Amino acid sequence: MPKAFLIHGAYGNPEENWFPWLKSELENSGFQAIAPAFPTPENQTLESWLKVFSKYEKSLDKDTILIGHSVGCAFCLAILERAPAPIKAAYLVSGFTSPLQNGQFDPLNKTFVERKFNWEKIRKNCRHFCIFHSDNDPYVPLEKANALAKNLNSNVILLKNAGHINAKAGYTKFPLLLEKIKKERSL
Repeated sequence: MPKAFLIHGAYGNPEENWFPWLKSELENSGFQAIAPAFPTPENQTLESWLKVFSKYEKSLDKDTILIGHSVGCAFCLAILERAPAPIKAAYLVSGFTSPLQNGQFDPLNKTFVERKFNWEKIRKNCRHFCIFHSDNDPYVPLEKANALAKNLNSNVILLKNAGHINAKAGYTKFPLLLEKIKKERSL
């Protein structure tokens, strides 16, 4: 059974935004969908999140997909740097890999983004990347998505007026993401 890991962002949890809907849809499509809860904002560090995820690391395989939102995207990249084998795909939503120049989020996200990424290993450990970003994200400038796409040899799927692609912006469902995952599954 293919596995899908849903990785939330700062101040987030597995029960918000489009995560519950997507988890249910994936399970109905034959996936084992796993949405771990990571410590945030207290004890939000790359190390503490890797500790939570460590029980899943050995189960990553050629049929696994990662789905990250916001700083969860940088965490997905950290997972790929350590993956024991290449996975099928990573779907990165509103992602970034450098500080946002935002005093509320930069201290929380520091250990995730203020580091040297091993882009070669990341690309080697994932067969397909899909990046979603909004043209009016209030937290993550579009340049961050473009830089991410460049480092991953991928493209950005630009959504109009989608904010941070979260519940506040009206995203309690994300049909386009589900469609891309289902399409990838058939490849």
